Amino acid sequence: MKLDERVHRLREAVRDDPRIAAALLYGSWTTGEADEHSDIEAYMFLAPGQKIEPWAFAEQIAPVRLCHTNMFGVHSVIFDDLMRGEFHFDPVDEVDKIEAWQGMVHLPDPDGAVLVDRDGRLTELARELGPVEPPSAETAQVRADELANWTLMVSHLLARGEAARAAFFLNSVVSPHQLQLLRLLHGSTDHWLTPSRALEEDLPSSVERHAATTAPAEPAAVARAARESWEWSRELVDEAHGRWGTSYDAGLHADIAAHLVR
Repeated sequence: MKLDERVHRLREAVRDDPRIAAALLYGSWTTGEADEHSDIEAYMFLAPGQKIEPWAFAEQIAPVRLCHTNMFGVHSVIFDDLMRGEFHFDPVDEVDKIEAWQGMVHLPDPDGAVLVDRDGRLTELARELGPVEPPSAETAQVRADELANWTLMVSHLLARGEAARAAFFLNSVVSPHQLQLLRLLHGSTDHWLTPSRALEEDLPSSVERHAATTAPAEPAAVARAARESWEWSRELVDEAHGRWGTSYDAGLHADIAAHLVR
């Protein structure tokens, strides 16, 4: 696969560059789910006093057509064949930030994800990034509460006439919480951190229902999708209540439903 070749070139580049004290791959290649549409993503930790020019660095992997610092401060690259790349260049004394990834990033093969590690610290940290196993009852309660809170916000935005903003929150905030609760109930948490990933493969019977809960930024479409979404959320929350004893306010849920049809 083309990505494998580029990972190999990246591995050689960082090993041969004394300015790079440690480097770690992340993303779909490290979880074994990469395909021809995947990005190449890596953290490079630089030795004290060292700097790297991102465009020149990326050119060692493949010809570059665009390199810029994106809204998150990450160096984003578009290669000549439209493959994307994301590269971080941080001081090596910040390598311990990897500790904060626990519960958010899973590296099934940490030794394979480490591209270079000149003092062993990065490898030690990477090996701590085990599988994410969300606690069922506690996590279900949080998702249930989030769904009520953010769905009501969507309803208020619709009432104000802010269809575009309502669509954003429905599609980007409500939906992930809903899909995580769905995955928890179905025991399908391999893609817990990005719950929409591979939904068609993991939970095919839920794809059509999910589609009905998202919408373009058109008032009637958002309102319809928000009602569908809340109906599904209430079913999922009720199922979680029956399974784990999570709590919810039935009166509040009814009031949110009524608010959505104003």
